[in-house]
Formats: sequence, structure tokens, C-alpha cells
Amino acid sequence: MNLRDMLRGLLVRLYARRVEGHLDHAQVPKHIGVIMDGNRRWAKAAGSSTVHGHRAGAEKIEEFLGWCTETDVEVVTLWLLSTDNFDRPQEELVPLLGIIEDVVRTLAADGRWRVHHVGTPDLLPGPMQTTLKEAEEATAHVDGILVNVAIGYGGRQEIADAVRSMITDAHDKGTSMEELAESVSVDLIGRHLYTGDQPDPDLVIRTSGEQRLSGFMLWQTAHSEYYFCEVFWPAFRKVDFLRALRDYAARHRRYGG
Repeated sequence: MNLRDMLRGLLVRLYARRVEGHLDHAQVPKHIGVIMDGNRRWAKAAGSSTVHGHRAGAEKIEEFLGWCTETDVEVVTLWLLSTDNFDRPQEELVPLLGIIEDVVRTLAADGRWRVHHVGTPDLLPGPMQTTLKEAEEATAHVDGILVNVAIGYGGRQEIADAVRSMITDAHDKGTSMEELAESVSVDLIGRHLYTGDQPDPDLVIRTSGEQRLSGFMLWQTAHSEYYFCEVFWPAFRKVDFLRALRDYAARHRRYGG
């Protein structure tokens, strides 16, 4: 590292401390959703392989959760694998699935966070289903940040699964279709989502400069604030995170328009 890079790094750290010093913890979002985008483009820019990009993105997760712990965030939803990702070439998908399994094991072993899977388990390989179940059981007692790992997740699929769950539940209770139709409400559907007992995201962060949700938590983000960051996920820094929190705190949230 040359002197110029050292000075730049020092200035960024000093700036981050200044932003953090002015951060009002009462205005920090309680639930943050993260669309961790840009692993492949980061790798390409660095002249590395796609797999290396995914590994670098995975390594960023613990650091990010550490920042969340410092700022009193209570729930974090990490989108690790979408339903669309299964269309990727096997030479990319298979290593990616292995990297994600390692992430889940690492989060569970850390001891600071409670792991919860959101997504369609049936889409995932058997060993990954087992890993997710073991992580949830091993961390069920943890009184730390609830970390939703969105794996095999799609927003439309979640809503479809919620409706299916609602119908199945009604059938099991002997409720007629007419009675169910009369009882359907926003709250009822919401209780059958993957995150049914959780608060909706206050803030959604997407890295890499893309400004769209791509199907992320379509139901839950109806009133969320969005922060789009130009930085690729592996290069996401604490100062970028603090800027997102500062931007969120400066907004006046208006529900209904």
C-alpha cells in the first residue's frame, strides 16, 4: 500500500467516526434488508474469478453484522440466493451453494446472532436444508440480532407460499372456503409470510448501483425506505453503512403517499 492509499484510508476512517458520532441511535432502523449485489462485477474489475467474488462477498457479511450490532439494529435480512439464481451455469451455481452453506455455518458458530431461513426449502439441495435447520436450532436461544438468510428466495414465490399456507391452515381447521374468503385480510396474509412474526424492513440497502428491488420482500417493503449504493458488495465499507443510516434518519417517513 502506497502513502496515497494510506492517507485515503485514514481520511475515510476519520470521516466514518465523525458520521458515527453524530448518529442518533433512536433513529436507527430496527430491521434492515440487504440486497448484496455486485460480487461478479467486483471480481471482474479485480481480474479475479466469479467464485472469488462470491467468497469476498461472503466474507463481508460478518463485518456488516458487526456494524449492525454496534448501532442497535435488531433484524437483518440478507438476500444470499434468489430463485432466479438457479438458472446460472452449474460451474458457478455449485461453488456458490457451497459458499452460502459455509456462511450459514459461520453465522451459527459465531454465537452472536439468531439464524432464520426465509425461502423455499424444497428448492435447495438436501445437505443445505440440513445445514439451515441445524443453524436455526443451534441459535434459537441467542439473544442477538435476528439474521434472516434469504436462500432460494423470491418475493412472488413468498406471497404464493403464504396464500397456500393460509388455505392449508384453514382446511386443517375445518374452515370452509366461503369463511376463509370472508376472513382474508392484509394482516392474515402477512402472518403466513416467511417473516410473519417479524417487523417489516425499515430500510433496504442495495449495493452496486442498481436501483430496483428485483423481487426482494415485495409485501414487506411497501413502506420501507431505500438506499442505493454505487459500491459493489465486497467493497462495501462501514462509512457506506453509516451514510445509509444517516440518510435514513434524515428522511420523514410518510405512510400512504
